[in-house]
Amino acid sequence: MSISFDAYWVQEQTDGAFERSIITRSTADLPAGDILIRVLYSSLNFKDALSATGNKGVTRKYPHTPGVDAAGIVEESAVPGFGPGDAVVVIGYDLGMNTAGGWGGFIRVPAGWVVKLPEGMTMYECMMLGTAGFTAAQCIEALQRHGVTPDRGEVLVSGATGGVGSIAVALLSHLGYRVVAATGKIGESKFLQALGAATVVHRDELTDPSGRALLKERWAGVVDTVGGGLLATALKSTLYGGSVAACGLVASPKLETTLYPFILRGVNLLGIDSAACPIEDRRSLWQKLATVWRVPLLEHLAREVTLEQLDREIDLILQGNQIGRVVVAHRRPTKA
Repeated sequence: MSISFDAYWVQEQTDGAFERSIITRSTADLPAGDILIRVLYSSLNFKDALSATGNKGVTRKYPHTPGVDAAGIVEESAVPGFGPGDAVVVIGYDLGMNTAGGWGGFIRVPAGWVVKLPEGMTMYECMMLGTAGFTAAQCIEALQRHGVTPDRGEVLVSGATGGVGSIAVALLSHLGYRVVAATGKIGESKFLQALGAATVVHRDELTDPSGRALLKERWAGVVDTVGGGLLATALKSTLYGGSVAACGLVASPKLETTLYPFILRGVNLLGIDSAACPIEDRRSLWQKLATVWRVPLLEHLAREVTLEQLDREIDLILQGNQIGRVVVAHRRPTKA
């Protein structure tokens, strides 16, 4: 039996422009997969905004429904381990990229993409975190694996008012780290301090144009969401044996540096990818986020919008003006 649902729809026009609208689709139109999920909540990530504006580096074929995150209820399952009524979360893999995503009322996906809702966390809370929060947690877990503990010194978070950055600030502070938040929106200092940032600095102060191979050591660890010159400067300023987790490129995909931070100070550059993270690692990290890493003040990081309100939010995130997280609700009555 097919079910009709609303979906955010991005379609390429004959002149090469892209039109965004909300249409009615049917579950019969969804791709083949093991599990059909009724989506209650999704979220907005930078990758979603790129897909929604026709970036073919993210989405190859249009028309398309973005949304790399989804939380909802299993409607149908063709595999053991999942049954109708199960609360589940899907983030990453190909969801919302070339597979119809969470900005539709239903998704159909392989079972290997699906994680049961972690005990102690609601679907709404999962989407307040979403790919951004999961990526922030991956960065912090990687730093800890490489010996970055709170007693080692300051941890820098770049792009601190964004989705990944804001959650990284909150989570690091919760775990006892002294956090320095770098942002181009210095007017949002109170927001960042409320999340736990000890110091807020303008990103320009942390981008060194001198061309020097090394700078004075400062950072025990870094969570970098922007790339480019700020990442290069952070590497040159990291303590001996420190680590830098790189997960974004909103400023630039380019990295101009030398080998000196690596061969003279033993600095570790850690690449972070959430899209293809193995399912067992996902289950483990989601459970950690639901328990010992449960982020306080999560409600202050996010606000809720409908499909009809997404156009404005897409423009904001692409302009670099989005603060915190945006949860996309397919129905409003309860935060299940």
